[in-house]
Amino acid sequence: MGGNNNKSLKNNSEQAWWQPALVLFAKFSGWIAVPVIAGALIGRWLDGRYGTDPWIFLTAVGFAFLISMFGLIKNIREEYEKIEKDIQERKKDDLK
Repeated sequence: MGGNNNKSLKNNSEQAWWQPALVLFAKFSGWIAVPVIAGALIGRWLDGRYGTDPWIFLTAVGFAFLISMFGLIKNIREEYEKIEKDIQERKKDDLK
C-alpha cells in the first residue's frame, strides 16, 4: 500500500506544475478585464444619465486603464520578488 501512496504523491506533483502559471494568468487577466469592463459599464450608464455622450465613458475607461496598469505592475513586482527569493534559496541549498 505504501507503493501506491508514493505513486499518487508523484502523480499529484507531476500534475501541479501548471497550477502556478494558471493562477498568475488569472490574476493578470483579472487586472486587465475587471477594471476596464467596470469602467465601460459605469461610463456608459453615467453618459446616458447626464447626456454627456461619450466623455464620461472615455474618462471612465481611461481611469480604469490606469487602475489596470498600476495593479499589473504591483503584481508583476510581487511575482518577480518571489522568483528572486526562490532563486536565492535554491543557490543557498546548492551550496550546502
